Amino acid sequence: MIIIYKHKKDMPQELEYVELNDVFFNQNTVSRLDDRAKKIVECVDGSKMISKYKIESKFNRVILDIDCLSTGCKTVLNVLYYPDKIFCMKECGDNALEMLYSLKQGRVYSEYAVIPFELEKITVMVSSETENRVIEEYEELKEWWENEK
Repeated sequence: MIIIYKHKKDMPQELEYVELNDVFFNQNTVSRLDDRAKKIVECVDGSKMISKYKIESKFNRVILDIDCLSTGCKTVLNVLYYPDKIFCMKECGDNALEMLYSLKQGRVYSEYAVIPFELEKITVMVSSETENRVIEEYEELKEWWENEK
């Protein structure tokens, strides 16, 4: 289940925070890609991984380097392969958000609401409480983001 941080002060200091998903993906995640990435690339970008470093674009089936993936897709892949880091999720579109929120583990940050309509259980860090809170509904998550101080 994904953990969401709304405030940087709530992030564990021992965990690295990554703001630039494109750069992190190109320098780190790309070397870890395996079969798990294929579904994400297809669902988020509509592209097909044809090798570790090449994709077939949904536009005209052109072969492109893997660094041409969207930032949202790169963010989901970063979270998948590095669940021990916290990634900024501000650049994710709805297609990436749905996949991101469905991951079994990982950590993300955004100070404003970034919510897909299809929502499974997620965990949020609440500043005023000692334990994390599990949220299962869109409206409940939206309320948390709007009201959490």
